[in-house]
Amino acid sequence: MSYIKAETVLPQELIETIQQYVDGKMIYIPCKEKQEWGTTTSAKAFFRERNERIYETYKSGMRLCDLARSFSLSEKSIQRILRNQRHAVSEGIESI
Repeated sequence: MSYIKAETVLPQELIETIQQYVDGKMIYIPCKEKQEWGTTTSAKAFFRERNERIYETYKSGMRLCDLARSFSLSEKSIQRILRNQRHAVSEGIESI
């Protein structure tokens, strides 16, 4: 994340007020409207498809340790993905 010098975008009075709280420190000012994760890249679709492949492969009989090795993930990660996929399927919702 890059930063912008306060002097270039904020009035001096506001800078002086902020300095009363965080003089010489970097602060993060969040966006007014947060975008949902993965909306600006294809990452969300990639992970959704990968997780669906993991779930389908598991249902077809592949063991956890083999899934972990095949997808280069830990067994704990595979367990978490399977749990989330089961929940998504049972609830009829879309998972990541």
